[in-house]
Amino acid sequence: MFYEGIETDILIIGAGGAGLRAAIEASKHNVDVIVVGKELLGKAHTVMAEGGYNAALGNIEPEDNWEAHFSDTVKGGAWLNDQDLVEALVKEAPERIYDLEEFGGVFDRTPDGKLMQKRLAGHTYPRTCFVSDYTGHELMFSLIDEVRRRGITVMEEIFVSKLLTSGRRVAGAVAFNIKTGGFIVFRSKAIVLATGGAGRMYETTTNPASATGDGKILALDAGAELKDMEMYQFHPTSMVWPPSCKGILVTEAVRGEGGILLNNKSERFMERYHKMLELAPRDVVSRSIWREISEGRGTPHRGVYLSITHVPPEIVKEKLKTMYKQFVLAGVDITKALMEVAPSAHYYMGGVKINVKTETTLKGLYAAGEEASGVQGGNRLGGNSLSDIQVFGKRAGENAVLFAAEEETTSPIDAKQVVQEQERILSLLAEKPDGIRPIEVRKQLNRIMEEYSGIARTGEGLSKALMEMEGLKEKMVPKMVVTEQDTLQFNRELVEALENVNLVRVAELLLRSAIIRTESRGAHYRLDCPETDNVNWLKHIVWSLDGGILKHKFEPVTITRLKPPM
Repeated sequence: MFYEGIETDILIIGAGGAGLRAAIEASKHNVDVIVVGKELLGKAHTVMAEGGYNAALGNIEPEDNWEAHFSDTVKGGAWLNDQDLVEALVKEAPERIYDLEEFGGVFDRTPDGKLMQKRLAGHTYPRTCFVSDYTGHELMFSLIDEVRRRGITVMEEIFVSKLLTSGRRVAGAVAFNIKTGGFIVFRSKAIVLATGGAGRMYETTTNPASATGDGKILALDAGAELKDMEMYQFHPTSMVWPPSCKGILVTEAVRGEGGILLNNKSERFMERYHKMLELAPRDVVSRSIWREISEGRGTPHRGVYLSITHVPPEIVKEKLKTMYKQFVLAGVDITKALMEVAPSAHYYMGGVKINVKTETTLKGLYAAGEEASGVQGGNRLGGNSLSDIQVFGKRAGENAVLFAAEEETTSPIDAKQVVQEQERILSLLAEKPDGIRPIEVRKQLNRIMEEYSGIARTGEGLSKALMEMEGLKEKMVPKMVVTEQDTLQFNRELVEALENVNLVRVAELLLRSAIIRTESRGAHYRLDCPETDNVNWLKHIVWSLDGGILKHKFEPVTITRLKPPM
């Protein structure tokens, strides 16, 4: 079959904050770099990060340092973090935010000109740098400006559907050009995966439409390992009313600026659950909100109230610009009225297994950001994601270059792999007498995950969900058919069908892992196993494919500095 062939030294899949930072770093070393993104440049999930960027600068409280940031991250991550990865994160985060300033980023300042910092949930000190409540937007467009200054090639609306391998290393990738409807085969010496999360498994999510777990399945199929796939974070506060706004993120910065949570009895209920109140770690706040709603103390729209009305209006309008405008559009002036909020699917701590060099278990393949696992453990602290994508994006770019420098040429492309992938994609256009549209598959997937694998889980519910998910994978997914069959160009339903395949497989891994982990840890909360068991469960569940069959094993958590309570 016909395809366009493109050769490069470094192929970066994903054009969000991690992918662009990797590209910038790689471009410093006189190598060919290509970044491919599924969406238009600038539409990555990174722009939706509103809270800020964590760096232990000590600008507000000089006592803060990387050791304190390390301790907060590991404890907040329920001890499941690999501590060597956390150490790299907290030590290098300050330098990476200075990089962003050099790229043109403008952050809020103290009166004496230092980077302003505030305290987000789970942090001992104020260490979050920010720009009002749109830090991710500022970060993203600073990176885009630098990418353009460096003349790095960025290819938009390219859906990468398969990694090509040669022996036990990556050789390239097969991609579908959404704009033209044609196929592309990339040959490369090294690949960086940075496609982000998989929030679209759930019906209510803060994630954009593009968050469909593509990179995790690309890595698994190519021979890399995944771990901690049960660990999915629900952000405590997203809009629940009006219906058109359901799931839209209400940044943690609202609570950071003094916002308080109230139930339908006007009680500040976090006083019952944690000494840090609204600034407790996200898993704690989400479970607390879930319990208030479950026990009948929620709002009429199955949420709780978030109030910032006691804060002077001028401060709200300055520090929470996005939130103020967002709610005004929904008919609510947050300086005068209460917000209705509830938890929503937000961030995947699980993903591709990496080491401190961001190397995966497949030679030549690197991963960074929400793609990867081990950094955030069982629960991510607010503000650590933007730090993560810059620290490990940079590391991925430089280590991919070091690997490529040792490779004289790209590996040969296996034509059989290419043809098989093209046939798989084109099969979705074939007429089927009992065909099912992709939207119907997505609805069933969302229903299963919302019903059985939300904030509170049980072994019985997870087992039922897995049975239904296996039925979905075996009976509905093979029958998926795209109704618009006369063109591949801008065929969004075809892209949705391909994304569904990835989402169903990621969801299956989440369910299988959640069944295996018979304890509660971080974002994984089992009603039937409510205790955290550091004696038996301080370990990762690691997945791989063996002859196309899913297999799992256990690996100990890397502990270098801080020992958990036993």
